[in-house]
Amino acid sequence: MMQDAIDVIQQFGFPIVMAVGMGYYIYYIWKYVTEEVAPKLEESHINLIKVIDQIRMLDNDLIRLQQKVNVVLEYEKLRNTSGDSDSDAGKPGSRGHDDVQVQKSKL
Repeated sequence: MMQDAIDVIQQFGFPIVMAVGMGYYIYYIWKYVTEEVAPKLEESHINLIKVIDQIRMLDNDLIRLQQKVNVVLEYEKLRNTSGDSDSDAGKPGSRGHDDVQVQKSKL
């Protein structure tokens, strides 16, 4: 095996043998990238787009939830400042702060 390599280098010269070797190496890397890496990269790109879309949906849900919480807090603040919560709290059958219902977020 080693003798064959030495014979080829003596016959064609070191630069020519190295040029052919580099050509084969470049072909091997190109073939590996196009057949193995490119499909996996495309699949990863598609998955990344899906994850970004899910993050945007969650962000929108968080914004809606924050708006709902702000409405509930504002409602409670208005209710406390009007004095109705003190008079309603002692009445039988009064539910106090349980009157507020928050809608569930659709996912």
